[in-house]
Amino acid sequence: MAVFGLASAVAGFVKVRFLVDKAIIDNVVFRCHYRITSAILFLCCILCTANSLIGDPINCINDGSVSGNVINTYCWITSTFTLPHQQGKHVGTHVAHPGLGNYVDEENETRYHAYYQWVPFMLFFQGILFYVPHYLWKNWEEGKIRMISDGMRGVMAATREDRKDRQSRLVQYIIDTLHLHNSYAAGYFFCEALNFVNVVGNIFFVDVFLGGAFMTYGTDVVRFSGLNQENRTDPMVAVFPRVTKCTFHKYGPSGTIQKHDALCVLALNIINEKIFIFLWFWFIILAVLSGLALLYSLVIVVLPSIREAILKRRFRFSTPAGVSALVERTQVGDFLLLHLLGQNMNMMVFGEILDELAQKLSDYMHNNVPTTPSTLEMSPIYPSKDKFPKETEA
Repeated sequence: MAVFGLASAVAGFVKVRFLVDKAIIDNVVFRCHYRITSAILFLCCILCTANSLIGDPINCINDGSVSGNVINTYCWITSTFTLPHQQGKHVGTHVAHPGLGNYVDEENETRYHAYYQWVPFMLFFQGILFYVPHYLWKNWEEGKIRMISDGMRGVMAATREDRKDRQSRLVQYIIDTLHLHNSYAAGYFFCEALNFVNVVGNIFFVDVFLGGAFMTYGTDVVRFSGLNQENRTDPMVAVFPRVTKCTFHKYGPSGTIQKHDALCVLALNIINEKIFIFLWFWFIILAVLSGLALLYSLVIVVLPSIREAILKRRFRFSTPAGVSALVERTQVGDFLLLHLLGQNMNMMVFGEILDELAQKLSDYMHNNVPTTPSTLEMSPIYPSKDKFPKETEA
């Protein structure tokens, strides 16, 4: 029951939030990092530490001259090993288990397995790494979208007059802070790039952790599933062996050092092998999506025509000609602010805001007169000006 309690707590990362006071400040790929991936890694960490699911993580068999608790504890805190030259041999006739057979210290190469002690810690650490970019962006963003879209997210205002008043104040705020959001956009794009670096770095990190076996782990498993069942070696057993060897030394009655050979069953590897094969495919998919999202952001920064197409296609604008004028008079930071606002508002409301914004910008450019001071800070529906991010006070 404790496992289900912890799992339900982790579910809070991925739950869909319909509350009005929650503003969307990123895209779907961004949320896949800090909500879905972090939740997956934390859940896997819980599964690895839930001994009730698989029993004891290690059980060793010996000739009885060493206490079972002693040999189990010793082999868990030190390490166990397999013999690479015994891999691929027929089980039951040539070897007792995959990778286990006759062993001579001087002649045979050994592969030691000590990672299983660190798997829960590593998964927890990875979960934190995937949450860090969101944490940085959330602190950089400082709740700007939530504050300036207050009362216009989700369900529309109760009366048309109230909604129009809020829209006018928001439009005036955007005009007063025009071209002052580039550092805001830079923070977002930096955290988006950090997401991509993070997922690629985690692939290499896990590969080092597993001794260089993670890079081809997924492709090896896929290839294994298509081979003849009688003549195939499971790559998951090679990376996460279920039975390993352990050597324990102690003094005999006459003071001679005795060597005790034990076979250890690693039940925990049944879960580990499933976790890492899933993570292999998930990290690859997430890396591709993050790379495409980063390329998409780069195109937005470089090509104003793409920004125009996005506004026209995603947010049904009533006057297409106004979109071109709007894009010409705004910069990347202004576009990102508008884009995030559009994700939080009803499509019709956002279209009206863009219409009004384009009209006011056009009037201002043609008349070349300063706009009236913003009344955002004087409105009871908006926080005071000193609560906005510093760059908006300029």
